[in-house]
Amino acid sequence: MKRLLLAVAVSVLALAPAAHADMPANWTKPTKPYRVVGNIYYVGTEGISSWLITSSEGHVLLDAGPTPEVGKQIERNIATLGFKLADVKILINTHAHFDHAGGLAQLKTDVPTAKLWISRGDEPAIEQGHHIGDNENGPTPMQPVKVDKAFGDNQKLKLGETTLVAHLTPGHTIGCTSWTTAVVEKGRPLNVTFPCSLSVAGNVLVGNKAHRAIVADYRESFVKLRAIPTDVVLPSHEEQGGLLAKRQKQLRGDPNAFVDPTELGRFVDGYEAAFNKELARQQGAGANR
Repeated sequence: MKRLLLAVAVSVLALAPAAHADMPANWTKPTKPYRVVGNIYYVGTEGISSWLITSSEGHVLLDAGPTPEVGKQIERNIATLGFKLADVKILINTHAHFDHAGGLAQLKTDVPTAKLWISRGDEPAIEQGHHIGDNENGPTPMQPVKVDKAFGDNQKLKLGETTLVAHLTPGHTIGCTSWTTAVVEKGRPLNVTFPCSLSVAGNVLVGNKAHRAIVADYRESFVKLRAIPTDVVLPSHEEQGGLLAKRQKQLRGDPNAFVDPTELGRFVDGYEAAFNKELARQQGAGANR
């Protein structure tokens, strides 16, 4: 019986990467890891962010890419920077979509002592292995993984001298979570925000039976994110923050390559405008049926 269950589990998990064979190439393209500001390091792929936040008592990893193979890439990037994978104590996530959570199961397997923290809203999606909420792209499967700690708004994560705060900003997913922390860069204090995505990304905005409050959630999240004091914005997709261009500036010696206190406002403005346009389109389409 155990062999049968194992075979079924393996076959189900194998479906996840195959279901996303058409994902953008840069989502899985390796890139060299680097330090961003303070104790924050980029350890993701060229197109999908993964962030290592270090401390004297161990490290936190935020987001794990789309596939188990990318999970392995992240592990190699951590080692390349000179950190021990075993020192990763906590795994966290911005949201339960496969492109940011598909590697969590691999990391949890390879670092079994690490605890997985997920918002209560996204916990079911992570444990069931698929997106929850009506979406034109379907459930977008990913490898399921057991959550160790489910949390609500304003949850604080403290590890050594490092503190991260979870801000629930639902819409993109039911439990979408933006994280904030404070760092010091060459004596200068900086507020850092890892915003959860605000894009519609195929979400049904009119008549979403699985996420009935989706429109109100998006609107509240726009307001909430704008109010967070932020010097450095570190998003979950490269193109959302021009991370490649900023890294090139950094390599050329610009100490403020990632610093822009006005960026988060522009980030929210752009997505709010796109949301309003898509909402109007869906409302119009519904009225014409």
